[in-house]
Amino acid sequence: MQQNEVFILAIESSCDDTAAAVLKNDRVLSNIVARQNIHEEYGGVVPELASRAHQQNIVPVIDVALKKAGVRREQLSAIAFTQGPGLMGSLLVGTSFAKSLSMALNIPLIAVNHMHAHILAHFIDEEGFDKPTFPFLALTISGGHTQIVKVNDFFDMEIIGETTDDAVGEAFDKTAKILNLPYPGGPLIDKFAKEGNPKKYSFTKPKVDGLNFSFSGLKTQILYFVQKNTAENSNFIEENKADICASVQQIIIDILMDKLKLAVAETGITQIAIGGGVSANSGIRETLKNAEGKYGWKTFIPKFEYTTDNAAMIGIVGYQKYLHDKFVDQSTVSKARIEF
Repeated sequence: MQQNEVFILAIESSCDDTAAAVLKNDRVLSNIVARQNIHEEYGGVVPELASRAHQQNIVPVIDVALKKAGVRREQLSAIAFTQGPGLMGSLLVGTSFAKSLSMALNIPLIAVNHMHAHILAHFIDEEGFDKPTFPFLALTISGGHTQIVKVNDFFDMEIIGETTDDAVGEAFDKTAKILNLPYPGGPLIDKFAKEGNPKKYSFTKPKVDGLNFSFSGLKTQILYFVQKNTAENSNFIEENKADICASVQQIIIDILMDKLKLAVAETGITQIAIGGGVSANSGIRETLKNAEGKYGWKTFIPKFEYTTDNAAMIGIVGYQKYLHDKFVDQSTVSKARIEF
């Protein structure tokens, strides 16, 4: 079903952001995201509220995406949507809308694995950004996932390391909560870390075999550390916030880099690409970029807007699947957990 101009409408609704994008082949014409601020007062995403907000946002978001792209519905070649993983109620909104619009326009439907999309976002044609060549190693880091993936092809990926408990994003958000920072706390830790001393406080790295990760023990360490020091000085957090954030961020970066270095040694692959919401962290991005000169790696860091949940990354997977006739039918269902 190949043609010179392929227009993909992509829909992403896996968590609390309603997103739609329009791609012409591998170039992004529009990438619209409606963020849900209602969860801030609860300190985390409330699934029921998220799915209701998706229902309110999905039509206007798609309408804006099409208008900004200058593409009519009749020009669309296919509709790509996030099948999973994610919150089931949120996924159902995007899946149902994609299936309905696909049927109404009589165009193909393409199901996308959200985690594949984070990795393949590197293949969006974006000026000033290089694309990796196969094979490469992908470090996917988000609120729900921490994985090292060996990427052999667009549709041939193998997880060679992953977290045994909590994800790295959860470690950042839990630390933020301990420090009484508002949700979402990860970006705030990054902000304060820039002003602090990363060597001020030391934390122990978890001992995990192979390429796997663990962050639950680190979260407990940080909690006990803060409790002990605030018992001695009630103003400890406020007086040392920047140094605490910098030290926590540094130990997390060290854990990630240790596993990446081991993965390179085991596979012989020196192309490293990062993806997922936590890859927006400036400390991680800077450390990985410095690894090019330090270790001789070639590193790939996506454009900032393609790191957090967005529909453009769904669209680039949709484009590749379109070229290979990888379509689904109306019986396809959303999956909170999906085989990688």
